[in-house]
Amino acid sequence: MTTEATYRNCSVGGASTIGLMIALFDALVRDLRRAADAIHRGDIEARCRELDHALLVIGQMESWVDVKNGGEPARQLSVFYRYLRAKLMEASIRQSVSLLEAQMETVLHVRSKWQLLDSAPAPIRLSRGDAVGSVFESPTPEEPERVPFSQLA
Repeated sequence: MTTEATYRNCSVGGASTIGLMIALFDALVRDLRRAADAIHRGDIEARCRELDHALLVIGQMESWVDVKNGGEPARQLSVFYRYLRAKLMEASIRQSVSLLEAQMETVLHVRSKWQLLDSAPAPIRLSRGDAVGSVFESPTPEEPERVPFSQLA
């Protein structure tokens, strides 16, 4: 096992639920970077392997979304994951590094919202429509305080 893999395993072992979500976003970005590199090299097998793994990661993240009880934030995440899956399929078909890079940027933006949630003190307040922010909005200069999905009424 590599030093990086050992570090990741130790980090995940003590992570909060949100920390685990952040780790999945990190894995997703790594997969997308490797897929983009594979496209540059013309390595079809590696591109397919990395994008297949990225889709598995998205499936895992989506399986944690409780659309029935999570309200609008859960619905937004579900839409985001479907959108992301469609864009990865498009990038694979077109062999488009630029599409993958755009998705990496979007994933990193959403990851930053999860990171804010993970580091926020409890109790915190948040309007229902702004949990994790709309995943398609740009970051705002002043971030509002955040609450976990389970605390939204």
